[in-house]
Amino acid sequence: MTTDRLYLDHILECIEKIERFTAAGKDVFVQDEMAQDAVLRNLHTLSESSTRISDELQNRYPAVPWREMRAFRHVVVHDYLGLELDQVWEIIVADLPPVKQAVRSMLLEV
Repeated sequence: MTTDRLYLDHILECIEKIERFTAAGKDVFVQDEMAQDAVLRNLHTLSESSTRISDELQNRYPAVPWREMRAFRHVVVHDYLGLELDQVWEIIVADLPPVKQAVRSMLLEV
């Protein structure tokens, strides 16, 4: 198994967990501290894994927001008090679906 495949699998796993943790919708998510913690942990893990994807593969998928994914790790780790749930929800519904699709495509290559 290539290193890229390992981390891509991990990213996909994190996205799928986030989807399960948020399946009940935004209203439930903003009221459920355990779901919030689980989502943030998986976003952190996803972000960390994204830093391990080879430059070669990242360059073949420029539409994936690699830089933003890496930057989000910094926010989760160092500025977690500044996180707003509306922003996290926007990441979940707007940003993760295209990343998931791209990761699935990448997994077919590696």
